[in-house]
Amino acid sequence: MCGIVGILGQHEVSPIILDALRRLEYRGYDSAGIATLRADGALDRRRAVGKLWALSDLLVHDPLPGRVGIGHTRWATHGAPTVENAHPHHAGRVSVVHNGIIENFRTLRDELTAEGANFESATDTETIVQLTARHLGAGMDPETAARATLARLDGAFALVFLFQDHPDLLIGARKGSPLAVGHGAGEMYLGSDAIALAPLTNRVTYLDEGDVAVLTRAGVTISDIDGRPVQRPLTEIGADQFQVDKAGHRHFMAKEIAEQPSVLRATLAAHTAPDGRSLALPEGVDFTTASRVVLVACGTAHYAGQVAKYWFEQLAGLPVECDIASEFRYRDPVLTPGDVVVLISQSGETADTLAALRHTAGKVARSVAVVNVPSSSIAREADVAVPIHAGPEIGVASTKAFTAQLTVLLMLALRAAEQRGRLDAGALAERLETLAALPELVAQAIARDAAIATLAEALAEARDVLFLGRGPLYPLALEGALKLKEISYIHAEGYAAGELKHGPIALIDQQVPVVVMAPHDALFDKTVSNMHEVLARNGQVLLISDPVGLAQAGEVPHSLPMPALDPLLAPIVYAVPAQLLAYHTAVARGTDVDQPRNLAKSVTVE
Repeated sequence: MCGIVGILGQHEVSPIILDALRRLEYRGYDSAGIATLRADGALDRRRAVGKLWALSDLLVHDPLPGRVGIGHTRWATHGAPTVENAHPHHAGRVSVVHNGIIENFRTLRDELTAEGANFESATDTETIVQLTARHLGAGMDPETAARATLARLDGAFALVFLFQDHPDLLIGARKGSPLAVGHGAGEMYLGSDAIALAPLTNRVTYLDEGDVAVLTRAGVTISDIDGRPVQRPLTEIGADQFQVDKAGHRHFMAKEIAEQPSVLRATLAAHTAPDGRSLALPEGVDFTTASRVVLVACGTAHYAGQVAKYWFEQLAGLPVECDIASEFRYRDPVLTPGDVVVLISQSGETADTLAALRHTAGKVARSVAVVNVPSSSIAREADVAVPIHAGPEIGVASTKAFTAQLTVLLMLALRAAEQRGRLDAGALAERLETLAALPELVAQAIARDAAIATLAEALAEARDVLFLGRGPLYPLALEGALKLKEISYIHAEGYAAGELKHGPIALIDQQVPVVVMAPHDALFDKTVSNMHEVLARNGQVLLISDPVGLAQAGEVPHSLPMPALDPLLAPIVYAVPAQLLAYHTAVARGTDVDQPRNLAKSVTVE
């Protein structure tokens, strides 16, 4: 969701801001713009619809001078992607960039219009600049005007204000959307993501909920929601967290799929003792007295939670409820002091998941965050955070973060089984030995890339695709369908294989490919029985299974061999062919793999 950059610099900032915005392209956007303060103190801006090259071309023909400025990549919410609706927005003596949604903007807009304000856009954001301009016109100084505006806003926002005739001032504020302050030598920065601030600085301060930051080139002053001065910790970000190049791959998604063996090695190493026989999870991960586990997430992370439901129940004997975060708090869930809530989010800033976390505060035994960004809001606000160590994931369609989430969730289930007496030390060591083989098994699955690319050529011609699975492979069927929808724009659905005859079988004909995920496990025979129902109706089946499964399944139109493995690991390893099928199908169709239409990497608004 929208990217924000602000720079108080010592050099011309437009090209620096443009470069920083490129680092935020992965978040998803449909327009972009930059505003600066010229040497004469006047505000100026350039905005363009589409990709950043359109803004870059505009700046070549119509340069934008200035050593202080703000930039934005917009993902449209209120108002279509047009130049008029693109950020930064400007009124009077202030320009603003905004990530989030102002829920009471219609009331504010009506009030301001009645007072004579002229609106040029359909956005909620323009009410912010119009309101601030009114306060400035009434004689308020910039900081007072910004605070007076913030006091009127309902909703979620990360904001940066730039003021005419104030070449040494930027004001940032956050409520519900992330914002970070970067520290330089005689320079200061603001960004919605620390990646945006690299390579400008590796010294970052993350603003807390309700914070207002007043930046000058000498430093930053931060106050909390009540206006009291506060100190927020300064974090040094490792260089590895800024590695966002494609490393020779055609797309970030291809690179991130290929990285999975090394990522999983890092994940396992981080949470396993050096001898490999016991777990080394963060202190505070405790399921000993839990009466229930509640898993909360969105999108792909929700499917990871659905897989984990099987693991927690089968390994630890714990009842599990798995919720979509956007629905969780609105149904007024019944929470008890014995519940352990596990929240799963790659970015750690997912708005609905963060709201769910806050809804559970004080009502449950503890909250556990499974996140990729240890400095994120969800990681900071949960009782304990378990990082997945996937590194930056730039492709909108999650790949390495998904398999790393699954790996961490499996380790949490093993810890719960150990704490509840379902696994003794010897049995746990055996499970961890099995888990240690995971990176090599994933590498073997990735080695099927060429065969999968060939299969995807036919899939690219389809209008509809079904994915089938049973047990923990059912959520993988859902994930496979989601991946295909996300980046190839082919309609796809995932089903529990046993549900086929309860409706979906009506869709089967020679034009509908059916992808069956069926490792040779305890449910294999039942899954294959469902598959033969498809074959009997001339369905075009692609069976993904191990050598034993393929041998026993009989003749199918298409098959893809996976390595033999412990069924416990199947959901993680079988994620790879699902990812590669989607990737190669999208490439064959010529879609934008890394930045599919209408999607954002991190959804920071409801």
